[in-house]
Amino acid sequence: MFRPKVPTNPTPTGLVVPLTLDPTAAVRHSPPPTPVAQTSTRPAVRLTPGTTLALVGGGTAVVLVVGAVLVSMLLAVAISGASVAVCAVVLRSLLASGRTRR
Repeated sequence: MFRPKVPTNPTPTGLVVPLTLDPTAAVRHSPPPTPVAQTSTRPAVRLTPGTTLALVGGGTAVVLVVGAVLVSMLLAVAISGASVAVCAVVLRSLLASGRTRR
């Protein structure tokens, strides 16, 4: 009941062949392949003053854009928090004035 059953594997021909294990099969270990030095076919990257200036300008633009997005998100959260606080104070005062009139 609690023994796992190995499923049968269908082959592309449609025949179902059960999985069999041969316990007497010897395991052969092959030696690991010797490492071969890889030669690069790409040329080395050369930075000219123009490409360096473009990279610095692009990096600066990315930092400025990401900073502006983060600051705007922080400002939006701060404004939302302030408006919720103002609404809470107004509701509190309305509820308090309603209690004192009775």
